[in-house]
Amino acid sequence: MAKSVDNIFEQFLASKSLFKNKRVLQANYTPTTIAHREDEISLIAKTLAPALKCDRPSNLFIYGKTGTGKTVSVRYVVNSLKQIAQEKNIPLKPIYINCKLKKVADTEYRIIAQIAREFGKDIPATGLPTEEIYNIFYQVLDEKAQIVLLVLDEIDQLVQKTGDEILYNLTRLNTELHQAQICLVGISNDVTFTDTLDPRVKSSLSEEEMIFPPYNATKLQKILENRAKDAFNDDSIENGVLEKCAAFAAREHGDARRALELLRVAGELAERDNVPKVAVSHLDLAEDKIERDRIVDIVAAQPKQFQVALFVILRLYERRKEMLFTGEVYENYKNLCQKVQLRPLTQRRISDIIQEMDMLGIINAKIVSKGRYGRSRDIKVSLPISVVENILTTLDEKLGVEL
Repeated sequence: MAKSVDNIFEQFLASKSLFKNKRVLQANYTPTTIAHREDEISLIAKTLAPALKCDRPSNLFIYGKTGTGKTVSVRYVVNSLKQIAQEKNIPLKPIYINCKLKKVADTEYRIIAQIAREFGKDIPATGLPTEEIYNIFYQVLDEKAQIVLLVLDEIDQLVQKTGDEILYNLTRLNTELHQAQICLVGISNDVTFTDTLDPRVKSSLSEEEMIFPPYNATKLQKILENRAKDAFNDDSIENGVLEKCAAFAAREHGDARRALELLRVAGELAERDNVPKVAVSHLDLAEDKIERDRIVDIVAAQPKQFQVALFVILRLYERRKEMLFTGEVYENYKNLCQKVQLRPLTQRRISDIIQEMDMLGIINAKIVSKGRYGRSRDIKVSLPISVVENILTTLDEKLGVEL
């Protein structure tokens, strides 16, 4: 077995890679030129330009669906600002924080501590009162005259976790600072996000707003062509691959990030096959693989009650390969709840959860009449067996019990 693995590694090292620079296809890569976002980039630059004269720019809020170029455009502008500021010795400090990251922005304490660390302060992960963290942050921020550009990516996730009080505190800082000034740049996938904010926060946060529209297939293809030139060696992609990849992503609401991920995974699969070019067949396999991983990630993030109910459905369906009914699912669900020491929900609530599974595409749940016995749902799993196995493995690890 060890010799077989060694042979795989030797063959891999001896083969010529299809990739020139795989990092170009990753979501956190900032290209030197960004196609089809010239107008948006120009507007962001004009909004933030006053920082170069040590004037506080207006707070900027940017909306748009996933993969529409919001983050990469903001990073591109902020990197340019930072470079000019360094060359001309302008006191400008950009700070970028992804609010979706755990242990960085999942509490008010942690995010303020993280911002303070950007100024060189050594803040413990926990232990201090939140008020003291704010005092440390305030003092280090106001040590000198400077403009701070605070970019909060996925800002809606921050508010979901901590509430909107933190945004109110950040926007009110400028009234208390004597030397420094802070400008907030918020990025959100949720175009209705500010509708849920306290009116005080909304009025002070969203001084300028922008919306990034989705890419169409033609624009996605141009983006892929630009990235592919830097990511792959010459003549490593068959005709039709980029076109189909763009079409796949355009179908998914014009998501450039998904298009780049598809192309990267297709390249990796082609390398595993030890072939000289990425083919359309590799793209099809890549889409299947990404979709499987996406569903498993969705399930892993669901509440425990959802996971227990799904575990029951998948186990029953795996054994019987036939239609299930709400009543028998509920009885098995209650039994499993006892094993994992979880208080069972009502049958009506489990019926709602089954409907959520149907909306996610995990199952097909059709309501049928049972005459005088009322109504029930005919439940059929709509996932390939390989995906079912992956989900069951994930749920087994999380729940620690088998049905």
